[in-house]
Amino acid sequence: MIRSQQQFIRELGYAERDGLYRALMFQPRAVGALVLAGAIVQQAWVFVALSAVLWWSALFPASNPFDAIYNTVVARPMGRQPLAAAPAPRRFAADMAGTFALAIALALGAGVTTAAWVLEGVFGASVLAVLFLRFCAPAVLHGRLLRLREI
Repeated sequence: MIRSQQQFIRELGYAERDGLYRALMFQPRAVGALVLAGAIVQQAWVFVALSAVLWWSALFPASNPFDAIYNTVVARPMGRQPLAAAPAPRRFAADMAGTFALAIALALGAGVTTAAWVLEGVFGASVLAVLFLRFCAPAVLHGRLLRLREI
């Protein structure tokens, strides 16, 4: 495992283990596909649904739908260790993503398409940063806020 993958895993609040990086990339890939689909169709309901799923994942980490799909479709059939409930940094990232998706839905619903496009662009850039740079800004922000609280 390369260093950036190890750092990504730690930033999300996990201890390193084999196969974890690929497992943790399932959710950003799925979210990225949904953001792309929503940006193409420009329908508020896509982002409302994405927001609901992401908030559900943050509020009830043991029932994360993305993790359940990964565990059922990928982990179990391939004999990999399933993902457990998400730690706080990953839940914080899901919460922020859910809030962003809701903001996009509200902008689309209000007919403020320019604002929706800007928010979709920022959301898309954030997903691309996770996928290609292994950098999850909300998880990093969570860690920094915790360190500030300790001062």
